[in-house]
Amino acid sequence: MGTAPPTGPALDRIEIRGLVVTTIVGVLTHERQIAQPLRIDLDLHVDLRDAGRSDDLGDTANYGDVAERVAAVVRDADDQLLERLADRVAATVLTIDRVEAVDVTVTKLRPPIPEHLDSTAVRIHRRAVEYTATGSHDAIVALGSNLGDRVGFLRLAVSSLPGVDRVSQVFETDPIGGPDGQGAYLNMVVGLRTSLDPYALLRRCRRIEVAAGRERVVHWGPRTLDVDVLFYDDVKLDDPELTIPHPRFAERRFVLTPLAEVAPERCPPDWNETLPPDGVHPRGPLAEQ
Repeated sequence: MGTAPPTGPALDRIEIRGLVVTTIVGVLTHERQIAQPLRIDLDLHVDLRDAGRSDDLGDTANYGDVAERVAAVVRDADDQLLERLADRVAATVLTIDRVEAVDVTVTKLRPPIPEHLDSTAVRIHRRAVEYTATGSHDAIVALGSNLGDRVGFLRLAVSSLPGVDRVSQVFETDPIGGPDGQGAYLNMVVGLRTSLDPYALLRRCRRIEVAAGRERVVHWGPRTLDVDVLFYDDVKLDDPELTIPHPRFAERRFVLTPLAEVAPERCPPDWNETLPPDGVHPRGPLAEQ
């Protein structure tokens, strides 16, 4: 199996303050009978570089949509503990594309105690990767780079993909096809657990390529970073935007060699004996590059 993934960089934040919703929450008898106002404050940890460049709402987490989803969860709640309600709010927010982590503060504005007290609150921090074990999807993604800071671009991809839990070592590969004079590629494969659907995952991969300065100019030409979805559960898709399993993966030793470390069951039988050698050389774990 592969090595553990590196931790990702600090992200930007979207702050939502003072969302007040009336609901049933508490342990005491009168708290179970009369709804009370709660204040919800959120810090969404999101990479906002795409939105900063594009000025497009589709490149960020829509705070209006977030507020509506959270208000619906809180309004329909019947929890005894603020801790439980805060965790359910976090789980809801982390289903939203682009949100990698969230801080949730749930405040009782009318604490049910005889002492003078303005409010009581629970504050939690949760990451998307913590919520991918249940109801999530298994995806396999191939990474490649033969231009610029090759190792740095691979690290960027691994740290930016959601829920990475398996990482192959890095392999150096002679270029195949495309224009002459290309440099050697660095290739690897990662496995991840994600709540993103296949098309949302594809969009995430494309954004990572853009962050690495990828330009699609020459077919099979040199590139700073390739981020390709190989598999998504056992889904089969064939449309102009996305094909799963990735076409031609079974013909490429530079894909199958790292794939065999992460998900050997996905490799065709006897591929190592039947495919011609393509100059694929192990470089070792990404952390050691």
